[in-house]
Amino acid sequence: MTSLIRGRPRHATGHIGVRVGHAVLGGMAGAVWLVLPVMTNVAQDPVPAGGGGGRVAAASADADGASGTDYVLPLVAVAAAGALGGYGYVRRVRRARSRTTPGIVSPLPPAPSPVDLERQARTSLVLADDCVRTSGEALGQVDADEAVVRALRSARTELSAAFAIWQRYEEGVPQDAGGRRQALVGVIGRCAEAGRQLDAQAARFDAAWDRGDALAAAEGRFRELAARTGGVQRALAEAGERYGAAAVDPVRGYVEQAKDRLVFATGRLNQARQDADSGDGDGYRRGLRAAEGAVAQAGVLLGAVTRLVAELRAAAELLPAALTGGEAELAGLRGTALPGRLAHADVVLAAVREELTAGPYDPLDALRRVVRALEGTGGGRAGVIAAGAELVARSALGVADDFVGVHRGAVGVRARTLLAEAGSAAPADADRLARRARESAGRDVGAHGNPFAGRGAHESGLAGVVLGGVLLGAEDDGGPVVAFGGPDTRGRWG
Repeated sequence: MTSLIRGRPRHATGHIGVRVGHAVLGGMAGAVWLVLPVMTNVAQDPVPAGGGGGRVAAASADADGASGTDYVLPLVAVAAAGALGGYGYVRRVRRARSRTTPGIVSPLPPAPSPVDLERQARTSLVLADDCVRTSGEALGQVDADEAVVRALRSARTELSAAFAIWQRYEEGVPQDAGGRRQALVGVIGRCAEAGRQLDAQAARFDAAWDRGDALAAAEGRFRELAARTGGVQRALAEAGERYGAAAVDPVRGYVEQAKDRLVFATGRLNQARQDADSGDGDGYRRGLRAAEGAVAQAGVLLGAVTRLVAELRAAAELLPAALTGGEAELAGLRGTALPGRLAHADVVLAAVREELTAGPYDPLDALRRVVRALEGTGGGRAGVIAAGAELVARSALGVADDFVGVHRGAVGVRARTLLAEAGSAAPADADRLARRARESAGRDVGAHGNPFAGRGAHESGLAGVVLGGVLLGAEDDGGPVVAFGGPDTRGRWG
């Protein structure tokens, strides 16, 4: 049987029995050697001539307590027992070392299964993405030094690499089991490194945060956004009337969500100021950081509405030129491209042109259809078509990224992976991937629901900031606030 103890020759255990036998014989020989003189003296003692000598000898023996012969058998027994005990101990050690019964000896912990590794990779990607997004939001509130900025940049690079590995893994690359296991290990390792970069600079961030007047900055930003809310709401309503409800559907409800974030921020800003006056430094940090996160997300929500309205206007201005350019390209492709593709493109462009005069329409969606109609025909090289493709892709990316950012407490790895892939793709592919990411994230949020439903009365806006990842949501009061940092430090402010 193969030995489990590395470094010992296999034949070494074969000499144990010989050594024990030598020990037994040596012990018995020693015992005989000790008692031999006594036995010899007793045997050679001359018998006295008279009875008086026998009485004297007996008396002497009685006085000493025992004769020499009385020690022979005890000494032999002790030596034999010691030798046999040593032999039994050695045998027990040999059996324990050579035992192969499962669960008794486990030289190495069991390797995680592919399912366990996949689960860990998914969790690592979501956690790392949350840390990067939260750190980016927090960094926008302070004037940090270059080391902190560089750490966030490095973390984003590591996270992008992790998403790229995961995307290839989901596509079946590599195919062999060893390579796939290594890919998962790479994803986990990249995410861990991203978190380490942020954890290493958490103390520097805190120092920069403490140097500034964070409370005054948060209150100023709060007032600015509160003043903008009404104007953003009016702009959204006007865009809906001009372009139709479907055109503004990607940001539907964003103004209301922004208001909820600001209401939550109001309560936390007031509490932070009270804690500052009372000298409660921990409470001040927790309350102010939660308010900062809520204010930052209110800015994202209002900014998403403002950007979409501007993109709709830009698409409406670009669309007539895109139609003319597309029709001209199709005319030049007659006889050089597949007739079926050209016919389909003609139909699409004609339908879009009709929409321009039929009433409210979604200019971004119309421009998207023009761009896609020219795909596969050999056209689409005109500057106006390329500009339209970039505008459509940029809008889709912004919509998806904003949605994931303000709902990251519920969005899973699939939507984040698609979004990461879209960020490095060509415009046409980026548009498709970003729209799929938005759909996947929407399903995640719908399945997540409201985790605070049925828990009784809670702070206004609490469910929104938990859904947005400002609070970890581990407790009824929302749980710890999330700060700049990786997995080990982001909850340090409690």
